[in-house]
Amino acid sequence: MNSVTVSQAILSRNSVRAFKSTAVPNEIIAEILSKAARAPSGSNIQPWMVYVTQGHTLKNICQQVCDAYDSIYLDPTLSKKYTPQYNYYPTIWEAPYLDRRRQNGWGLYGLLGISKGDKNKMHLQHRRNFECFDAPVCLFFTINKNLEMGSILDYGMFLENIMLLAKEYGLDTCAQGAWNNFWEIVTNNIGADSSEMLVCGIAIGYADPDAKINSYRTPRAATEEFIHWVK
Repeated sequence: MNSVTVSQAILSRNSVRAFKSTAVPNEIIAEILSKAARAPSGSNIQPWMVYVTQGHTLKNICQQVCDAYDSIYLDPTLSKKYTPQYNYYPTIWEAPYLDRRRQNGWGLYGLLGISKGDKNKMHLQHRRNFECFDAPVCLFFTINKNLEMGSILDYGMFLENIMLLAKEYGLDTCAQGAWNNFWEIVTNNIGADSSEMLVCGIAIGYADPDAKINSYRTPRAATEEFIHWVK
């Protein structure tokens, strides 16, 4: 376990998109999740449910979702079969959010030498999500469908705890909303029941330090853009 401050964990955390195959001990995953569950939640209802997938189960999920994703690439009309249970992104994009999204996407693709319009390479890179970026473990998170927006806010604090604690244990992560379109495949494989909704996944493992993609760092808006001092 590394000795890192909270500030160091926050500033060093990034979305890792290439992992080594090195196994992560179950004991470490259990410790991270146990500590992360100290996250605050309204009335202490603790809305999270976590499925730790690895080995055969994770391989099956990745293969089935990759097959579905490839089928959509060949026949876009099939996308109607795979729709998320909730909207992660807005249906109408506006500035500055659209600008930031584009900056992030083209910054990443530019690093990889993927030019605008190269749909095949973009497809293959996005497909890496569904290979879990080769991480040995993927955490899938569900929430009871009857819970409301407040519990989603609580969930975010739990997820952030996991990603910061991972840094303390020498691990890295990539939070993945990409799985949400294929929630039915995921939930069928992990054994979630009909009362649960997929929130997201998190790939977790040891980052590949030699992978070019892991050098990418997303920019952040200047504090002047989001802080309002009110007197």
